[in-house]
Amino acid sequence: MARVDFYRLTRDPVERVLPALATRILGNGDRLLVVAASAMQRQAIDEALWTVTPSSFLPHGHAGSPDEAIEPILLAGTLDASPPNGASHIALADGEWREDALSFERTFLLFDNSRIDDARATWRVLAARQDVDNRFWKQDDGGRWSEGP
Repeated sequence: MARVDFYRLTRDPVERVLPALATRILGNGDRLLVVAASAMQRQAIDEALWTVTPSSFLPHGHAGSPDEAIEPILLAGTLDASPPNGASHIALADGEWREDALSFERTFLLFDNSRIDDARATWRVLAARQDVDNRFWKQDDGGRWSEGP
């Protein structure tokens, strides 16, 4: 069963949230595909993976690069259902739902208030399916995440 985690970004931008998620994913021995249509957003995520945690660099690269197959985290502008790095997890960093994300073991849909209506519509569609496990995460004022409605 595919799992989709909806992360509503009310306090921190995706560039602050994604490195923490990626750290846990890599810590579990999994690989991650990060999809963002905007080249500017991919660049911001790239920089964050280098600098957000000063003590640890998160190894990553860009789709289309010569080393894409060996990268634990691969940044891409489009979704490849069979990513070259063999990722089993995908982060839709731009908040845009892509149906092919369901081919991954786990999907993270990261969205801010500008995409709340789209996220709600996606939730309703996925909630009606028996083969998808939806989860919703919200951030409190202190920056901690909790599962909830």
